[in-house]
Amino acid sequence: MTGKPVCTIPARPLDGYFFEDYRTGQLFRHATPRTLTGGDAALYLALTGARHVAHCSAPTAKSLGYRDTPLDDLLVFHIAFGKTVPDISCNAIANLGYADMRFLEPVYAGDTIKSETEIIGVKENSNGKSGVVYVRSTARRQDGKPVLSWVRWVMVAKRDAAASAPAKHVPDLPGHVLPEALTIPQGLKAQGLTSEDSGGEHFWEDYRAGETIDHPAGMTLDEADHTLATRLYQNTARVHFDALHMAATPFGRRLVYGGHVMSVCRALSFDGLENAICIAAINAGRHVNPVVAGDTLYAKTQVIEKWELGAPLGALRLRLLGLKNCAARDFSLPLAEAQSPPSNLVLDLDYTVLIPRRAVH
Repeated sequence: MTGKPVCTIPARPLDGYFFEDYRTGQLFRHATPRTLTGGDAALYLALTGARHVAHCSAPTAKSLGYRDTPLDDLLVFHIAFGKTVPDISCNAIANLGYADMRFLEPVYAGDTIKSETEIIGVKENSNGKSGVVYVRSTARRQDGKPVLSWVRWVMVAKRDAAASAPAKHVPDLPGHVLPEALTIPQGLKAQGLTSEDSGGEHFWEDYRAGETIDHPAGMTLDEADHTLATRLYQNTARVHFDALHMAATPFGRRLVYGGHVMSVCRALSFDGLENAICIAAINAGRHVNPVVAGDTLYAKTQVIEKWELGAPLGALRLRLLGLKNCAARDFSLPLAEAQSPPSNLVLDLDYTVLIPRRAVH
């Protein structure tokens, strides 16, 4: 948070805040802290099929310098994100994008996290019926130490189209988290990750900027799975749960939470990126097209650039493309920014992972 004077926040209406309720500078301290458990981790694996070994094997995690098996980075993000939903996106039309997301500390079973959010910008849409709200959220551990921070922007409906709009402000956001700003977990021993444990033979030196990886696996999303995943995160947005409400919208049915799409695509990207230890940052991201139950997801990765972080460790900045009903090998890059996004592209995520260098193996 910025330390600037905090704007007054109106008492939360029973049906949630709408666009005209937000002002730049407001600070929300979200309710319901969450103590995370091994049960959360097991359910996350059941719903996503995630296989990154540091989150699966306690002996491997300890050989890497963790005190125990850390919870999956995206599981922590989704639960921290879910805390913000009642105050920020209860009446969201769409979550539009992410930026400057930094994973600051590992989180373990038994830790309790709580989230807070500052409104850093607002902009009414030209139709006068909705607007975009820009926020910076921080998740803190029980000792008050931040474990995760991120920016997102969300389109929120107006309660009354005739209501005056808050003063426009669009924040400047960084294009990506610079390598010197990445947080490396304290005591991380990159040489502790072996091909035998991870199942992968590719280390930092084996990747080159510009190459693409067509991940072979696909996963069909079931109605029960995406609903259960969103409940796990205590995300209360109506677009994911309320079929009667969604029947009256142009979509005509409930939408899959974009974070679940992100997690499934990240899990599908395991083949070819087996030795990625953890996510250090999410630089930018957007949910390009909606996903509904019955869609089958695939993943394709482009290596944007790579950085040395010291003798045993490197970083890969990656572009993860989530596809629906289209295998990765059938989707062509480059994707021109000026053109309309293809209907089978559902996720475009720019993120950074830490990965061992071959020199230490």
